[in-house]
Amino acid sequence: MNTKSYFFQSFAIVALAVIAFAGFKQILPDKIFSDAKLDSKNVLIDSLLLESVAKDSLLVDSTADKSGKEKIVYDASEGIEFPSETFDKYKGFQYLISFYEKLYQLEQNPSGHVRIAYYGDSMTDGDLIVQDVRMNYQEHFGGNGVGFVSIISESSASRGSVKTLYSKNWKIQSYLNVKKPISPFGVNGHVFFANDKNNTTWVQYEAGLNKYSTSLDNPTLFYGRSSKKGNVNFIIGKDTLRKSLSPNNLVNSLKVTSGSVKSFKANFIHADSIPIFGFNFDNGTGVHVDNFSQRGNSGLPISMFDANVMQAFNNSLKYDLIILHYGTNVLNYGTKNYSWYEKGMTKTVNKIKESFPGVSILIVSTADKSTKYNLEMKTDSAVVPLMNAQKKYALDTESGFVNLYTLMGGDGSMVKWVDESPARANKDYTHFNQRGAKAIGNLLYSQLNEGYEEYKKLREKRDGGVKRAIKKPKADSVSVKKDSVNE
Repeated sequence: MNTKSYFFQSFAIVALAVIAFAGFKQILPDKIFSDAKLDSKNVLIDSLLLESVAKDSLLVDSTADKSGKEKIVYDASEGIEFPSETFDKYKGFQYLISFYEKLYQLEQNPSGHVRIAYYGDSMTDGDLIVQDVRMNYQEHFGGNGVGFVSIISESSASRGSVKTLYSKNWKIQSYLNVKKPISPFGVNGHVFFANDKNNTTWVQYEAGLNKYSTSLDNPTLFYGRSSKKGNVNFIIGKDTLRKSLSPNNLVNSLKVTSGSVKSFKANFIHADSIPIFGFNFDNGTGVHVDNFSQRGNSGLPISMFDANVMQAFNNSLKYDLIILHYGTNVLNYGTKNYSWYEKGMTKTVNKIKESFPGVSILIVSTADKSTKYNLEMKTDSAVVPLMNAQKKYALDTESGFVNLYTLMGGDGSMVKWVDESPARANKDYTHFNQRGAKAIGNLLYSQLNEGYEEYKKLREKRDGGVKRAIKKPKADSVSVKKDSVNE
């Protein structure tokens, strides 16, 4: 057979194979295909996730022998002990006591301040879910402003809570794909450089229309350490404020102006060597919630944070609760053994504890996700194993836990959220639309507030016991005080 004849024969075989594949695709069984078409534009998968998945087969599943009926009994903290729970229904309100106490103090003194950092993946892209958690807290506890905003994010164009425009000459480094950044990452997992000496590097912000975020309150720039100084020109209406950047500390801040503005533009001048992190917008009282979402994030990159830099951020921002909402990108690898993820996220939580001493931590589990099995969309077989792994490392690290899978309805719920009218989730059977995100945000707030209301009752019970003890005869006062100390 000559070469030309062989070529055409090979081509014919390939063509027939493609046609056969297309014809049989619809009748192939099990978890092979999904009708969902994912928008892969700008989707990143963090390098630590890929490395961890590669080592997956070397680990033993530590959740396999976890009994759902195992009783969890808490030790009293600050004299308060929440009722015992089982692993199946674990929420871990006990580990949110310091956060709840800050909310209680804020209720007593409205001039106080409570701050939440919400780390997530594409589920919180565009401020979805987070903006509804934020509005709920600001509705009940006060506060104005969207919190910390990065210079650039993938969702800048679609985010409604704040509008961002920026020049195309920013140099960006993200903790998803850079292990050794030029300068340590900021609290948002990014660092930016205005590295174009020939053209102005700029960013512009405008307040959105969301309730409690219709102005940019006390706009403040955060930037890092450098051996060279720089300048930034802030354009507010017809006025231009020229200010100097003095990058002497690990984390530095520069207030643009006091009070509130609707919009401003920042032009960075001769600042190419200075690491820029972003701007913070809040009125200084009430509750503020920062959205640190990143598409493709598994949560593992947080373990690369520089604890000293984070502590420097915390000295200014003072976080009381850190929420970790991940899982979407961890379901894509066909595994049901998530011991590797438990191990990695335990490291992540421990880094947060080191970086933000005393902060409460809340783990939000994966939501339901549907995949095609035998021509029918059903809950992906990896959802429950991943959710249980997330619950386990939440318990092991003494973190609160929200079971988003059961909260939205459990098995088959994503199909219902997609198929109902009006729909609350997208046709990828993974992500919520704006209507669904609002519902999820409300559900998250409701569970957190459920714990807070229970905390107030336990607190009142504790304080009532202390008051009664004080009124006892003097002979009993020594033992009462001793018990109080032990609590």
